[in-house]
Amino acid sequence: MKAPHIIVTAGPTVEPIDPVRFLSNHSSGRQGYALAAALLARGARVTLVSGPVNIEPPAGADLIKVQTALEMRGAVMAALPADGFIAVAAVADWRPATRHASKIKTDKKGFASLQLVENPDILKDVSGLAEGRPRLAVGFAAETAPDTDTLEALARAKLDRKGCDLIIANDVSGDAMGGAENAVLIVSRGETQALARAPKDVIAAQLADSLMALLNTHSQR
Repeated sequence: MKAPHIIVTAGPTVEPIDPVRFLSNHSSGRQGYALAAALLARGARVTLVSGPVNIEPPAGADLIKVQTALEMRGAVMAALPADGFIAVAAVADWRPATRHASKIKTDKKGFASLQLVENPDILKDVSGLAEGRPRLAVGFAAETAPDTDTLEALARAKLDRKGCDLIIANDVSGDAMGGAENAVLIVSRGETQALARAPKDVIAAQLADSLMALLNTHSQR
C-alpha cells in the first residue's frame, strides 16, 4: 500500500515589525516535531512545514522552513495534494500592516500604536478546499481553560469554525507550550478521547496511532 502523505506544521510564525522587533506566539515546536517523527516511524511520508525553532528535524521528513504565516500558508498549499494535514503550529493571528525597513526609534510618536491585519486561517483554508482537500484535516487548540469540560467546549467550537475533522486540544495554563510534557483531548464530532499527561514523544506516538488508523479507515471507504 502506498505510504500516506501527511503535511505537519510546527513551531511559531514570526511577523516582523522592523528588522529588530516582531510579533509571535510561544511555541517550542516540540510537539509538532515529535508528531512528525512518530508518523514517519509508522510509514507515512511527511512534509514538515516549520517556523523558527531550535530542534533537529526528524530524519526522513521533507523540511520546509518558513518565518511568517503567509509563508507557511504558501508552503502548505504548494505541498498539496496530501492524505492528511495536521496543523500543530502556533500561527500568529495578526501581522503588522506595515513592515518597516529600518528600526523604529522609540522616540517616534507613532510607535505608541501598531496597526495590525489578520493573518490567513491556514487550517480553515485547507479544510474548506473544494478540490484536493486532504482526507483528514486536524487542528490543534492551545487554550487556557479552568477545567476539562471548558476545554472540550472550546475545542468543539473551533472544530465547527474551522471545518476540520479533529481538534487536538490542550490547556497551556502551565508550561505545555515550552515544556517536555503535554496532556490533550482528541475531539471529533462523535466523541472525545483524553490522553493523560506524558512526555511529548509519548503523546505524539499515541496521536500518530490514532491518525494513521483514521487514514486507513478513510482509504477503505
